[in-house]
Order: sequence, then structure tokens, then C-alpha cells
Amino acid sequence: MRILVLGAAGFIGRHIVSELISAGDEPVAAVRRPREFSNAFPSVETVGCDLARDLSVADWLPRLDRIDAVVNAAGLLRGDGMEAVHVSAPKALYEACARKGVKRVVLISAISARPDVDTDYARTKLAGEKVLEESGLDWVILRPSLIVAKGSYGGTSLLRGLAGFPLMMPLAGDGSHAFSPLHANDLARAVRIACQTERYGRKVLEPAGPEVLSLRQILTRYRSWLGFPPAPFLPIPLSVMRMLAKLGDWTGSGPISSNTLAQLTAGNEGDGETFASAIGFKPQALSALMAQEPAEVQDRWHARLFFLAPLLKAVLVLMWFVSGLVGFFAGPAVAEPALAAVGLGSGWTMPIVWATCLLDLAVAALILFDRRGTRATVAQLAVIAFYTIALTIVRPELWLDPLGPLLKNLPILAAVLCHGAVSDPR
Repeated sequence: MRILVLGAAGFIGRHIVSELISAGDEPVAAVRRPREFSNAFPSVETVGCDLARDLSVADWLPRLDRIDAVVNAAGLLRGDGMEAVHVSAPKALYEACARKGVKRVVLISAISARPDVDTDYARTKLAGEKVLEESGLDWVILRPSLIVAKGSYGGTSLLRGLAGFPLMMPLAGDGSHAFSPLHANDLARAVRIACQTERYGRKVLEPAGPEVLSLRQILTRYRSWLGFPPAPFLPIPLSVMRMLAKLGDWTGSGPISSNTLAQLTAGNEGDGETFASAIGFKPQALSALMAQEPAEVQDRWHARLFFLAPLLKAVLVLMWFVSGLVGFFAGPAVAEPALAAVGLGSGWTMPIVWATCLLDLAVAALILFDRRGTRATVAQLAVIAFYTIALTIVRPELWLDPLGPLLKNLPILAAVLCHGAVSDPR
């Protein structure tokens, strides 16, 4: 089958693409950055799309040529655009499918996308399900529980970060929230079966693993899998967690957001036996998966870096912000003699001070709001290099200063490069 996969570049989408390739099907990846996706899957055909903008039937008709089925694995857990990604763009796609004769559409929703979960994620996911149900197509809706794999993204990355926390494991509330972990490979297999099997038409399935585990149990297992010594739990009241989540909402890139917290605490327990009977195979338990896929050093790095990465970002933002702010007050006294040493009069002092202070504040803002970190990294490297070269020309003796005002730029450059390496959430 030739299957169009929306969200193919995501955590779940990549497993679906791999499963389809292994089964001899022909996936077509609909992604926002086709060139990046092709680096990982050079043999897979890609089509460029942006669900935040492709809202008309005409946008989708050319992408459905020779397509037998569509898998919608696209999702947005935080930020603007959920209505477009979960409802408006899929609606246009489904109308285009009807015109092109593409009947089977498989939608990846979420087990916690329910009316009692008061988030924009749950609301738009439910609205997206309704759009598909009313489309007239031959649809299958999958509402999976917690998806786990050797790699991780989103909520599973948060769980690993909590499990790898030094000395103790922070715990949201009392840690009694239940999950039925399901391996991404098993979900991908279920998606392939749903695409190919007629009897699943117009059905809603809840993919779930065979075990029901509390948040405490999952964190304990992950910590053991990572190879870290046992550690006590540090319960954090949900009111405090919600405050931290609001901070993550504001920055757009914190380790936790309101939706992430709501999804984790909403209850993600599924009926693994019912799903196994319906889909025709028995998914593996989390313990078996961990035994088959032992953690490597990269997994331990990722767990420990999960909270260090936003901390590094916060420190860099603070450094540039304070540098720019303090410069307005202390800058003239420092700049005037330095400029005089190279023949520039006092009339240059305030313009240069203001320019550098505003530049520092602009860099701080760029780091704060650049989710991928690419532009912020380039900007920081350029500004630090410019400051270092300029001060070397004006006051080369600063390299030998006991306090190391220029020498400290070297570890700062290393910190900037580290931030650039770990800041892209994908």
C-alpha cells in the first residue's frame, strides 16, 4: 500500500514509517522540513506540508495522487496552532481524500483526550476525531496510552528526566496516576494493521500495553533501567507543578507545560487485554522491553540533560539580560577610557554603550524564544567573538587580568555550543 503519513518526522511517526517499510508498504512522509527528514530516511518519498497553513482542500489534492490510505499522526501538545493542526487542516485533508477516493484514514489521538480533561489539547483532539467521524470516510481512531521506546519525546522524556534526577526523584502529587505503557513499535504495528484490515473500519481502539503501572512504578523502573542507584521520591504538590508548568507555557520550551502535566495526571490507563484481542497480537510489557533494549550512555546523558538543558538556557538568558541592564549604568565609566585609548572622543561613549546594551538584551530575548536554538547560538557566537576581538584590540592586557574578563569567554563559548546542541526538542 502507498500510505501518506502526516507527522512522519515525530516520535510516533518515525516508528510508523519504519514499520511500513519493513512490511513492504510504501510510506509517503508529509513533513514540514522534507530535507531534514530525508537525511534520516533517504529512501522514503517526502512531501512538504505545514498543518498550520495548509487549510484548504486544494492544498491536499496534489499530495494524494496514488495514495491508498492516510495515517494522521500529527499532534501539537503546546503552543499556538492546535486548532489548525488537529481540526482545520485535517478537515481539509479528509475532504480531499473523499474527492480522490482515499477511503481509509487512521487517526492517532490520545487516551486522555476526553471531555473531563480541560486542556486545549484534549478539546482540539476530540474535535479532530469528530471531524473524521463525520467525513464519510472509512476511518479508524486509535487512542493510545503512554508510548515508550528506546528513544523518547515529550512526556516520556519528562519521565526519564525525573527518573534520572540526582539523589532523588521528583514526583507530581502522590504519584498514583496510572498508565498502560505501550511500545512505539507495537503502536506502529497496530497502525499498519488498521490501514490494511477492513474489519476495523469506523472503530475506535485504545492501544494499551499489558501492564497497569503507577507513576511511582514507572519512575522506579526507568531509574533502574538507566543504571542509576535507587533514590527516594520527592513529592511535589500539584499546585507547585502547575506554577512550573505555567512558566514552561510562557517560555514555550520549558521541561514541562500545562498540557504535559494535565496529560500525565489525567489517567492514561487502558485495557491491554481488550486491545490485544481486538488487534490480533499481544504487545510487550515494559519490563520485557527494557530487558531487550538496555540503556546506553546516550540514554543516561539524555535523562540527566533533560533538566540541565533548560537550566543552561536560563543561565544564558540571565547573563545577557543582566549584562545589558548593568551596562546602562556602569558602561560609560568603563567605555570612555577604553575608547580614548584608540582615539575616539567622549561623544562616542553613550552611542556605543547604548548599542551594546540593546544588543545584549536582544540576544537574551532571542535565546528565550528561539525553540530550536539555531539562531540564538549563531547570534551569541557572533556577538561574543565581536566583543572579544574588539577588547583584544583596545585592551589586550585583559587576557592577563587575574579575574579573567576575556579568558572567561572561552567557557562561555563552550556553554553556548552545548546549548545549541541540546536546545532543539526534536
